[in-house]
Amino acid sequence: MSIMDISVVIPNFNGENLLKKNIPKLIEVLEDFIQTSGKRIEVIIADDNSQDESIGVIKDLILKYQGSNGLLIKLVEGKSNIGFSGNVNRGVREATGDFLLLLNTDVIPRKGFLQPLLVHFKDPEMFAVACMDESVEGGKVILRGRGIGSWKRGFLIHSKGSIEKTNTLWISGGSGLFRKSIWDKLGGLNEIYNPFYWEDIDLSYRALKSGFKIAFEKESKVIHEHETGAIKSRFSSFDVKTIAYRNQFIFVWQNLTDLNLKLIHVMWLPYYFAKAVLNKDASFFLGFFKALNLIPKIIESNSRRKKMFTKSDREVTAPFNE
Repeated sequence: MSIMDISVVIPNFNGENLLKKNIPKLIEVLEDFIQTSGKRIEVIIADDNSQDESIGVIKDLILKYQGSNGLLIKLVEGKSNIGFSGNVNRGVREATGDFLLLLNTDVIPRKGFLQPLLVHFKDPEMFAVACMDESVEGGKVILRGRGIGSWKRGFLIHSKGSIEKTNTLWISGGSGLFRKSIWDKLGGLNEIYNPFYWEDIDLSYRALKSGFKIAFEKESKVIHEHETGAIKSRFSSFDVKTIAYRNQFIFVWQNLTDLNLKLIHVMWLPYYFAKAVLNKDASFFLGFFKALNLIPKIIESNSRRKKMFTKSDREVTAPFNE
């Protein structure tokens, strides 16, 4: 039996300024929700071995807000830096709620954002619901949160979808509500994607392919103030590109089961190799070989996943051919 109704899991790495700025705003919104709903909420801040003053900031926040309106705040202090998937999973392991609310440190929920999300979970097969991101980009607000995609030339090509529809191909790991019982069945985020990228698309895709449901809720609004984060401060643009290529290959090799799509993937590889040569894109080759090096882990993971899959790859992406 769960102790909490909702566990808010916030992954952090070197985010002391974002924590100071945004956690009080989050707590204000959560306190309002607790007062109106009577729900029990815990906030778990999972720190990925930060090198700044994050731990001190988190402890100060706990002293200030612990017990406020029954709110429980926990620090999960990582002794090693393991990346986004691993850090989120580390926080989730301490969660006692029926639902997991994943929020990045640069995301600020608007008042009343939780109620529209919870309505969807009247359906027992609903795994997760995405918030609408009021994404601040270059001084403008872009409305995001719903994803679409399809298999093209051997890869899953994804993009932003219209916010006027409720179906989505994935739930962002930075602003979404997840049913913990299904999260546990699926095994959470796959840590093979560490340090970052593709992990939330992978989890959502696995859920859809296993017969569960996910949705997008435009009435659940959060502000996403993109700032120079840990990725840009720790990794060069070449490193980021290499990791993105590597994880794109991993995603295909771990999830693709339709034979014809597998053949298409293999047939298009010479084209991508030639294109990378012409563009002098060394990161593509490095990403490919880094993924190739993980084949034993991918095969092991793939064998577990297939047991849960009930849909074909084309069935998963069919609703998103917009």
